Amino acid sequence: MKVLEMRSATITAKGQIALPRHIREIEGFKEGEKIAVLAFQDHVELRSMKHFNEKMFPALASEKSLAKNWLSKEDEEAWKDL
Repeated sequence: MKVLEMRSATITAKGQIALPRHIREIEGFKEGEKIAVLAFQDHVELRSMKHFNEKMFPALASEKSLAKNWLSKEDEEAWKDL
C-alpha cells in the first residue's frame, strides 16, 4: 500500500488527536463523520465507516453498548471460560 502523505499530530491528555486538514481532504473525512479505528500489532488505521458493510458493525460496537444486552450473572457464568 502506497503512503500518500505523512504528517504528525499530538495526542492530548484525553487521548485525542486532530487530523491534519490535508489528510482529511485526501481521505474525504467530513466534520461529524463516524470513523472506524482499527488497531493492529504494529499500526493503527482510521477508516471511513462507508467502507464497512452492516455485517461488520457488531465488531465495531463498543463494549459498553454491547453490555446493555449482556448484564446478567447467568450470561457471565455461561461464558466465563471463553
